[in-house]
Amino acid sequence: MRTRRKRLLLVLVGVAGLVLATALVLNAFRDNLVFFHTPSDIRAAVVPLDRSVRIGGLVEDGSVRREADGVTVYFRVTDTVVAVPVVYHGILPSLFREGQGVVATGRLQDDGVFRASQVMARHDETYMPPEAFEAIEQAQREQARTLLPEGR
Repeated sequence: MRTRRKRLLLVLVGVAGLVLATALVLNAFRDNLVFFHTPSDIRAAVVPLDRSVRIGGLVEDGSVRREADGVTVYFRVTDTVVAVPVVYHGILPSLFREGQGVVATGRLQDDGVFRASQVMARHDETYMPPEAFEAIEQAQREQARTLLPEGR
């Protein structure tokens, strides 16, 4: 084989290896990507059942219920328009309470209950996760738009 052909073969093998490595990295990244959704998104059926997602909003007042085991908690996350039931088995953050901003990571079950694997609460009186704040504002805008009479 000539030197020129050897170099060309080496370059082609290198490019193929780079393309393969890039494809593997992007595939791994896609599998570990966690998307943020609102309770309104869940009602609109945009949330896949087979993927880990985050939902955010406010813990609905009067919705927190604890099991006798002390670690299983049921509550509802709302964007002030739609509420989604959530079940979490674990220790909640000390700042978790009704009416506070929350982001939960987990999977949506077939029955519409969100099974959370992690729950994050806001950390002071002025903070709410930006995604949750934007989601609440967007849900309120959409609700206001649907309540307006047609023709306006």
